[in-house]
Amino acid sequence: MTASLTELDDDLVRSMAIGAVFSDFGGMIHSIDFHRKDDLLVTASEDDSVRLYDIANAKLLKSTYHKKHGTDRICFTHHPSSVICSSKYTLESTGESLRYLSMYDNRCLRYFKGHKQRVVSLCMSPINDSFMSGSLDHSVRIWDLRVNACQGILHLRGRPAVAYDQQGLVFAVAMEGGAIKLFDSRSYDKGPFDTFLVGGDTAEVCDIKFSNDGKSMLLTTTNNNIYVLDAYGGEKRCGFSLEPSPGTPIEATFTPDGKYMVAGSGSGTMQVWSIETKNEVFSIFYYNMILLFFLKKF
Repeated sequence: MTASLTELDDDLVRSMAIGAVFSDFGGMIHSIDFHRKDDLLVTASEDDSVRLYDIANAKLLKSTYHKKHGTDRICFTHHPSSVICSSKYTLESTGESLRYLSMYDNRCLRYFKGHKQRVVSLCMSPINDSFMSGSLDHSVRIWDLRVNACQGILHLRGRPAVAYDQQGLVFAVAMEGGAIKLFDSRSYDKGPFDTFLVGGDTAEVCDIKFSNDGKSMLLTTTNNNIYVLDAYGGEKRCGFSLEPSPGTPIEATFTPDGKYMVAGSGSGTMQVWSIETKNEVFSIFYYNMILLFFLKKF
């Protein structure tokens, strides 16, 4: 199956069909993350729950509730039953903006204090125990799972979004005005080694991601625009627009082969575009549920 994923084409993408539906949560899903190695999915929902799914067998494995701090952004650590989750509540009183959680026994392994406002971007390093968080307090903080103290801080303009490349050697920070700064993760204190300006869209950013091969970046903005950029020079390769979804940040991702872009919006539509032809290949309407898709040819 892994070999087949490198050979996606339009017909194969159009063959996607719903294989499982999950709707056993309350309110909206704030964020999701796939484990890098295992067939696992984790979600953080408006009902203050964290849910762990086995996506190979379409099965809910575990649900935990976090009424004191709430749940917002979430990402896996390297361990399949441990996650990092940001808080919605008590930020001003406790400063506990991030928590390192064990899904195995429903314990908080560590609190991370520092951000004064909501965390809107969260990313785990693919090579070590470092992770990054971007907050509405206009800062990006670098952390280590093994210690409570913040390891580094970047003060920025506006709402930031953060992402590591797939090798963990470079990370990107995007901010309002279309600025993307690239840092060497081993010497970020020396400042960015490159800066791109994405002209034509001065809105705040929602998210940024690298493709698996590290050659492209995906940038989404609060204007419901999505841009595919050259990761080396910052040039726009193509751009797409979604229907307006006020109050709901859009999120997009690459397929593993980097040939297609998948995005969902608050209007309840998931769409897939070919990056090469810039054409929409697939779309489906959904609302407030998790859909697992399977390719019929497999």
